[in-house]
Amino acid sequence: MSTENYDPCYPDQPVVHRYLPVWAKLPAFGAKPAFVWAEDDTAAARAMSYAALTYSQLDSAVERMAAGLLDTLRRADTVLVLASPGLRLVKLLFACQRAGLTAVPIIPPDPSRPGAAHARLLRAVSQTRPRAAVADALYIGAVMKSAAVAGSHDWLAAMLRSLRWLSVDELEQGGDSGPAVTSFMGCEPEDAYLIQYTSGATGVPKPVVITAGSAAHNVRAARRVYDLHPGSVVVSWLPQYHDCGLMFLLLTVVAGATCVLTSPDAFVRRPRLWLELVTEFKATCTPVPSFALPLVLRRGRSPDGRRPPLELGSLENLILINEPIYKSCVDEFVAEFRRDGLRAASISPSYGLAENCTFVSTAWRRRCGDLPPSYKKLLPSARLSRMADEEPEIEIAVVDEETSEPVEDGVEGEIWVSSPSNGSGYLGHPSASREVFCARLPGKAGSSCFVRTGDRGVVRGAERYLYVLGRSADVLALDGGHRSVYAHYIETAAFGSAAGRLRGGCIAAFTTAPAPSTSPVVVMAELLKVSGGGDHNRLCEGIRRAAWEEEGVSVGWIVLVESGVVPKTTSGKLRRGAARDKLLAGKLPILFEARYDGAESSVPWVGGGEEMDDKFDDMATAYGSASRRLRLQSFL
Repeated sequence: MSTENYDPCYPDQPVVHRYLPVWAKLPAFGAKPAFVWAEDDTAAARAMSYAALTYSQLDSAVERMAAGLLDTLRRADTVLVLASPGLRLVKLLFACQRAGLTAVPIIPPDPSRPGAAHARLLRAVSQTRPRAAVADALYIGAVMKSAAVAGSHDWLAAMLRSLRWLSVDELEQGGDSGPAVTSFMGCEPEDAYLIQYTSGATGVPKPVVITAGSAAHNVRAARRVYDLHPGSVVVSWLPQYHDCGLMFLLLTVVAGATCVLTSPDAFVRRPRLWLELVTEFKATCTPVPSFALPLVLRRGRSPDGRRPPLELGSLENLILINEPIYKSCVDEFVAEFRRDGLRAASISPSYGLAENCTFVSTAWRRRCGDLPPSYKKLLPSARLSRMADEEPEIEIAVVDEETSEPVEDGVEGEIWVSSPSNGSGYLGHPSASREVFCARLPGKAGSSCFVRTGDRGVVRGAERYLYVLGRSADVLALDGGHRSVYAHYIETAAFGSAAGRLRGGCIAAFTTAPAPSTSPVVVMAELLKVSGGGDHNRLCEGIRRAAWEEEGVSVGWIVLVESGVVPKTTSGKLRRGAARDKLLAGKLPILFEARYDGAESSVPWVGGGEEMDDKFDDMATAYGSASRRLRLQSFL
């Protein structure tokens, strides 16, 4: 790491927004891009378009917008953030922190299309009780128009009408408070800076209160373990409203790095875009959910089958987050792109959750050549043998769910996390907050509070690798509770049996009864395209055979549905419980189903039901190298 114009001994700031003016005032950083927004216009114009925001421009914009916010609001007020993804949203999020406001980022739903997105907005408004909402002027107009025609019984319309709406367009022009006011405002470490929602994969999304100090600790920890610095370049298409996407915005500024952003929709439309941006900007770090790897492998080629060259040798961290991380998938991805310079040493399997801001741990370490060992097909997400020395404030324990006693290495249990990054609790849920955020290990008086993650894991090997096995709520109890299996293993086997016919990440396995029972295992799978009934029969038989041969699970009911039907969170996680409930209530449009009860039988069935709206919507130092500096400056 180069140290020109960068003092590694410079004291860390207690809150993130105070890093920004520090970088903006340094000559090498004032004109350096902090964020670049990439718009994929290749379908129409055959070229990408870019917009850049330097550290100096970002600092000035944040000062103006914070002043504008304080013309209407007071410090510690809560504000709903509904701005569209992009550089405006980046400026607004930092402006809220500098103004001392609590931000609640929410994906802005289409006002004219009621659905699940409206339910999320209604929940956010009713739970957080914001003093104002901030959005683009056009969006505010659409909301007001929609609310005006809604009936008096429409609670959401009434709430939206009663809110004070602020236009991002006007905030960008600045307010009357002036710089002298905002320069001395801002969040203190103990202040609530953010309310972020859990994914809702295993229940109703809950609002987690994150203090400015917790957020700062979290991104500083991530900066250290991933070795990020002013020479780093991040590429991210993660949703800016979700914990990991949002925290990488903060991490960029804390590290003095550059972050190239694009939208999740752009990635889904053309997955190869992600790697093209890594190539274009010589990125050193990129965070993705693990489902991105098979998606790129399947759809990463050009429509004509060509494979334009990529250059991935600059990558030091390809951070894999959230879902169970399968070693076979990572091996296949590395093998496919090794010719483009991708190194296995760059793969960074990691663990995080909203209740801990986002980042918890990673198994990646610099200068390690190969992938760490796997367990039950999965890669580890932490190396606990070194955590006490490298991150002494963070403690991870695996405990028995019944006794809360730590289990021995090699024994599965619930993962608990104690860290200054822990959230303050769930807003408006005192009892759930006590249960989840105030757990203590028995027999240790005065011990730290832990967060119960709801994830199951196991620690193995001399390096004490932590393997995250899955959510406790997604464990299927079979044979009357005498045997259990994680749903994702069945889903992976099903996808492997017909990868060309099924949508990856859109297969849900569950039982018809949540409690231990002899109820059948159900596999619900989205088809890539509809084909004949005979093909459906063979497809279902292949799914059932794969589940039995690979996992020893007998599937009793297979349901094939169209794209977009399997319930998912806004971050793309499966909602298996919701899938079960909707199926049993007859509220899913089924294309074909096969039931197996002793003698195998399959029956095509076309059902009605509600249409789902749960689609995946949800210079040397300053630049790292001369070539990267010239490339980044060309976008200003």
